[in-house]
Amino acid sequence: MLQRLVDFQFKTYLAITELFKSLKNDERGLEVVQVVLIILVGVLLVVALWGALSGWLGDLWARITGSGDSIQGVNF
Repeated sequence: MLQRLVDFQFKTYLAITELFKSLKNDERGLEVVQVVLIILVGVLLVVALWGALSGWLGDLWARITGSGDSIQGVNF
């Protein structure tokens, strides 16, 4: 039983190693991986920027609308 587990680990390691070697040597596969990673990083940046701007704009809008009650008319 232990030998089967060791064989499974070894075969899995070899399969993953061969997969990465084939992706590294196959330029099409590498280009696809690069494009996917670039798109993923772009989406994550947009989400992070949207979250930061959303919070900032929400605070700014709350200050603007909250200070509307304290504005008094000017007497001439």
